[in-house]
Amino acid sequence: MRRKFTKEFKFEAVKLVTDRDVSVVQAARDLDLAESVLRRWVREAADAPVTAFPGNGQQRAELAEIAALKKEVAKLKAERDILKKAGSIFREGCDMRFAFIAKHRHIWPVSWLCEVLDVSRSGFHAWLNRPLSDRAIYDARLVSAIDASFKASDRTYGARRVWHDLLEEGLICGLHRIERLMRQNALRARPKRRGKPQDEGERSVIADNILDRDFEAERPNQKWLADFTYIWTAQGWLYVAVVLDLFSRRVVGWSMKADRDATLVMDALMMAVWRRGKADALLHHSDQGSQYTSEQFQRLLVDNGITCSMSRAGNVWDNSAMESFFSSLKIERTNRKVYRTRDDARADVFDYIERFYNPRRRHSKLGYLSPMEFEARAMLA
Repeated sequence: MRRKFTKEFKFEAVKLVTDRDVSVVQAARDLDLAESVLRRWVREAADAPVTAFPGNGQQRAELAEIAALKKEVAKLKAERDILKKAGSIFREGCDMRFAFIAKHRHIWPVSWLCEVLDVSRSGFHAWLNRPLSDRAIYDARLVSAIDASFKASDRTYGARRVWHDLLEEGLICGLHRIERLMRQNALRARPKRRGKPQDEGERSVIADNILDRDFEAERPNQKWLADFTYIWTAQGWLYVAVVLDLFSRRVVGWSMKADRDATLVMDALMMAVWRRGKADALLHHSDQGSQYTSEQFQRLLVDNGITCSMSRAGNVWDNSAMESFFSSLKIERTNRKVYRTRDDARADVFDYIERFYNPRRRHSKLGYLSPMEFEARAMLA
């Protein structure tokens, strides 16, 4: 309980210090007061010897007016800040407004929040003590599962992929519900960014565009796409070459080097051949980069019985499925990181391809199955 002191007590306490040469520390100890309180009384008595300590908790008129103005200014600033944060809440029902008040009551007084949002304090406290509805309880369960799926994807999954994760776990919900809960909990997939290196090398062999944007494959090892991209590190560029099987969108070969010569793309192709074995009637499609048109690479294709197809000059849509993979790699992993060394970048790209993309990442073209799961199901069919 707050202690109260009369005007006479305050004046006598001040006189101990000013007239009787008792130190503030000693006087405060003798009177069982806080030193700061006694020092304040001494200052007030010195500033206004006659009107100090009006009593009954009241202030002098000018001080009371200043205090009231300060309180009014503070309240107006708070109302402005509340309106900034709660602009969209006015279009929602009372439950959303009460939820906003509950979330921000440690910042602003409940009475101010209720006044700005045009709800009653009694209504808020009744809502606060009301038991959760079945829907709210299930929403909380969904939010927990959504958060786990979102973080497992390294914060790259949007609502649709998260939705498929939840359906696989046996949680029944609609896509729009997932979108709403992700929006309310600020779970937003990373925005897209894309980049492509310049290639000034000479072209030796230009093949026809046999693929002709037919990005459907009936079986594995029927159509492979190839391309390479670049990743910046503090040591310079790291070039990443990839071979993608169109049937399952699985990365079947990759290579990473500091130089973008023909060996970069040849190593990626050889990894794909070692992993998948030689196939009959296999089509390899790439752009017209000097690495793919080089005599060494073309000879490697011939030695393995692979037919060469190339995009038209300057037409990225002819290899759009490959571009889509690199876009995902950069959006979901490399664009938001700073790599000190090429080895750091190499390890992260390896982790993305072999530990996330191939075995786990849900692909919209595959009915939201991962590439490896899609292939496994195709083998059983």
